[in-house]
Amino acid sequence: MGVRRSTAVRTAVVWDVLRGALDRRAAESGRTALDVVDAGGGTGGFAVPLAELGHHVTVVDASPDALAALERRAAEKDVSVRAVQGDADDLLGAVRAGGADLVLCHSLLEYVDEPAAAMTAMAAALRPGGAVSVLAGGRLATVLHRAAAGHFDDARRALSDPDGRWGDRDPVPRRFTRESLAGLAERAGLRVGEVHGVRIFADLVPGGLVDGDQAAADALVALETAAATHPVLRDIATQLHLLAYA
Repeated sequence: MGVRRSTAVRTAVVWDVLRGALDRRAAESGRTALDVVDAGGGTGGFAVPLAELGHHVTVVDASPDALAALERRAAEKDVSVRAVQGDADDLLGAVRAGGADLVLCHSLLEYVDEPAAAMTAMAAALRPGGAVSVLAGGRLATVLHRAAAGHFDDARRALSDPDGRWGDRDPVPRRFTRESLAGLAERAGLRVGEVHGVRIFADLVPGGLVDGDQAAADALVALETAAATHPVLRDIATQLHLLAYA
């Protein structure tokens, strides 16, 4: 298969949520081809499939190498994706205000200098009724994963650190809880909708177990989907996925 089953499992919950959001927006707007901005979209893991669905997609990314790879990927799939070099916290320097039906911000808020500024810029890029899709690292998952690896002091530090970091060598500048992520969206003037846990179990399962067995992959996707909104399991997910609306 073109995408490893273990990779597809890790993004299945996000894709289910996005498809639902896009369908609702299409019904509300009367347009089947929606305007999507992918902030920090890199090489197009989400952008190219969205373009294949017929949407107008703009990727804004600071890396010219990533944008070049995006353009090659889009060409291989025979779709058009607009590539713009820029930063998420200056999104309106790359796209116009009030022009997007959906803004993606996946695996980016952990690294930007000013998460609040980035969220505000994304909110300003939306049309009324549009949505921001935020995928960000979960703080509690890091505690569990460091402890499971035998790094107990790291786990304790991650538990008490306000940014969820386990030490000076932690490559991730910050992680989020459901409350801190929702708070960012609310302060940007957005209405918080669904919050899902992503990769609750998938990161605990050896990739080889599902890569070689479609039935196992399907069962794991079903488990991830069922657990994604569980009030306890959601909060220990590797990533949190938030939809917030203008």
